[in-house]
Amino acid sequence: MQLFPVTDVHDPRLDDYRGLTDTALRALNEPAGGLYIAESTKVIARAIAAGHLPRSVLVQERRVEDIRAIVGAFDVPVYVVPDEVAEAVTGFAVHRGTIASMHRPELPSVRTVLEGATLVLILENIGDHTNVGAAFRAAAGLGADAVLVSPGGADPLYRRSVRVSMGTVFQVPWTRIVDWGSAVEDLHAAGFDIAALALRDDAVSLDAYAAARPERVALVMGSEGDGLSRTALDAADHIVTIPMSGGVDSLNVASAAAVALWAMQR
Repeated sequence: MQLFPVTDVHDPRLDDYRGLTDTALRALNEPAGGLYIAESTKVIARAIAAGHLPRSVLVQERRVEDIRAIVGAFDVPVYVVPDEVAEAVTGFAVHRGTIASMHRPELPSVRTVLEGATLVLILENIGDHTNVGAAFRAAAGLGADAVLVSPGGADPLYRRSVRVSMGTVFQVPWTRIVDWGSAVEDLHAAGFDIAALALRDDAVSLDAYAAARPERVALVMGSEGDGLSRTALDAADHIVTIPMSGGVDSLNVASAAAVALWAMQR
């Protein structure tokens, strides 16, 4: 770990952290195969514990010793900045005092992620980064062994997803589905029953499904607006619905994932 005091907001060494609230800029600075941003010492520690490698760290002066305990053994530059520089560069008040630019690891195959798993959460076309992060936190806290993310879904390693998940995106094994048909074949080959959460007349209630829960279950959650695609519904072995009351027909996708995962606990 090498400490470098930086007071110039235009210093190019800080470019990884520039305009973190600007989605278009992040798309340029965080290419899918390159980098992602981890925010707070807790999240950075979880990323490193999962085997991810830091490229650099931006830290406010009051947090230097905190980050030393996490990345002190790495040959990585640590840019120490005043509070006002951190805010000017990132575009927001960095209350947690520490941000790291991390190298993205290579994602495993679907088959690899499914090995040994008995409960899997599948997120199909979830476009909201907050919901993705919250779903990962539910997966970590409620017993999911793995998460699969569809090609059109939001990036679990986007800064907001990572932050909302409290770093649990590093705790739960996950990968991105390349082809839905192949993923379904892998799930069935591994003995998974695919349960799609949807509102449909022929759906079985969640409590009834949970009472006769198969040994291996893959819960499929659809997008916030359109729900599950026809492809996902046709691939499902069961259509499952959460009984509702009060004139409400559905829950936020992350809330629904939490309810369904809790119901699957043995």
